[in-house]
Amino acid sequence: MTPALDQRSRQVLLSVIAEYVETGEPVGSRAIARRHIRGLSPATIRNAMADLEEMGYLVQPHTSAGRVPTDAAYRFYVDHLQRVPWVTGQAPAVGQPTVVPHAEAAERLMAETPARLSSGTHMMGVLLAPPLKHTALDRIELVALDDERALAVLVTGTGWVTARPLGSIPRAGAEELREMGRALTRRFRGKTFQEILDELARPVDPLDPLWTRSRNVLDEVVAMLRDRTLYISGATNMLDHPDLSEPATLRSMLRAFEDKARLVDLLSRMAEEQGLHVMIGGENPVEDMRGCSLITSTYSYRDQVLGVLGVVGPRRMPYTEVMSIVDETARIVSTSLSRVRQHLYLP
Repeated sequence: MTPALDQRSRQVLLSVIAEYVETGEPVGSRAIARRHIRGLSPATIRNAMADLEEMGYLVQPHTSAGRVPTDAAYRFYVDHLQRVPWVTGQAPAVGQPTVVPHAEAAERLMAETPARLSSGTHMMGVLLAPPLKHTALDRIELVALDDERALAVLVTGTGWVTARPLGSIPRAGAEELREMGRALTRRFRGKTFQEILDELARPVDPLDPLWTRSRNVLDEVVAMLRDRTLYISGATNMLDHPDLSEPATLRSMLRAFEDKARLVDLLSRMAEEQGLHVMIGGENPVEDMRGCSLITSTYSYRDQVLGVLGVVGPRRMPYTEVMSIVDETARIVSTSLSRVRQHLYLP
């Protein structure tokens, strides 16, 4: 827990953060007195900054330099945004997507959203697509396309559809495939995806006719449940931020971005906390990403969280503006998805 601040210390801290976000240079007391707090002398501000340094809100990069904010300072700033005088309350425009009447357009919306986030913030945009593991299953349908091809269709409790061609299908007719889908539905309907994965991970009963008849299909269903499509755009933008120019920092970030499974796991955990969420520097459980901040917001479909979108950027960022962009983008995506009219495959 960071210490509580009196009014003067809060004013000085928020001024230091504002100045540092704008300039990227260590902040001195004279700059604060000249540009932010004209009623206080530089000496008074300097004393307040020294106190803030002792409390862990500021650090001095080297002797005789000004101070820069710590992760604790950014956390204080984010937690008190509604009281900061320069909050505009307006989200910069990120572009309105077109109407999304079909599932194909919905997938295109998800693929294009990170690019909009990246363009609006000059950071890296990310979006984790549905289905979520905690989403409940409504039914599984197996549809024969021809003698050699079939389609597996998963329908969630909210009506969201995920479809994928089967790589290998059993030698069965269209009616037998449909009956296999009905049997799988009877077995798993109402269970969350995680519960289904846990059940399928347990030792198999060799006498279970459902397993013996549809093992290959079940393997592909498991792959569909585990699959979380991660869209990323603008990773090269990170190279343009001076705070991230150190080779060691860049190497760490690149390792994190390449390990998509770990990034998917991190975003999945953030999706469990509905709404806007900010993870600053050392708060990140992924060590290689502790030089960054991550701002995300969940998006929904029929009042159920589907996934999470957001941006990855330097810790020194205009949090007010970026949070507004992310929050507004999530609202736009949710509104667009609410217009989706799925054409479901009939059993």
